[in-house]
Amino acid sequence: MIRVQREDFDIGAEISALTAGNHAIGGVACFAGLVRDMAGGDDISAMTLEHYPGMTEKELARIEAEAQARWPLEASLIVHRYGRLGPGERIVLVVTASAHRQAAFDAAMFLMDFLKTKAPFWKLEDTGGDARWVDARESDESALERWRKPAR
Repeated sequence: MIRVQREDFDIGAEISALTAGNHAIGGVACFAGLVRDMAGGDDISAMTLEHYPGMTEKELARIEAEAQARWPLEASLIVHRYGRLGPGERIVLVVTASAHRQAAFDAAMFLMDFLKTKAPFWKLEDTGGDARWVDARESDESALERWRKPAR
């Protein structure tokens, strides 16, 4: 399941909805990303996330399908916000559920590595008088190397 939205989300409610009634699930892995108040030594007063509607959802669905093919997942969820967010606000939620914990952990890490390096989102950091676009790919590109081989 994929959602790109402006509004906040409730992590507990999202996990409960994803796992409801599925008793084959033995492990759930969850990652929630928050806006930091500091980046590169500068104070951050806000972050604006932009995306390309339609293309973004298509790419997220593609990578979620790849995770489903690589690991024996019972369910998965990606929620990513856009718009202007302040420090401490939730940006992203990735939840994966499987019969066993390792598949859930690995799939969640795979999805987050993709989101940090390849997903079509653009981040503008406001440093209180100045703003800069973030190049997330530059520092996290090597994270994708671990996923070059299939998991199964």
